[in-house]
Amino acid sequence: MIEYLRLLFSGRRPTADDRGASAVEYGLLIAGIAAIIVVAVMTLGPVVKKAFTATCSSITSNNAAVATGSC
Repeated sequence: MIEYLRLLFSGRRPTADDRGASAVEYGLLIAGIAAIIVVAVMTLGPVVKKAFTATCSSITSNNAAVATGSC
């Protein structure tokens, strides 16, 4: 990040090596965000499933017209 700011303020055009480093940094950033999303889904998945199951059970038990469907 510091290298990027130095290049930005110096007015020098980035070379191929500088652009490659930026691509690696963006790749690492995307991988980190993907890892956070996976952890959040794995952690919150059972909670969300339980909420949907409870809602579906409540709807089907309170409404005879919907009781023929499945959750």
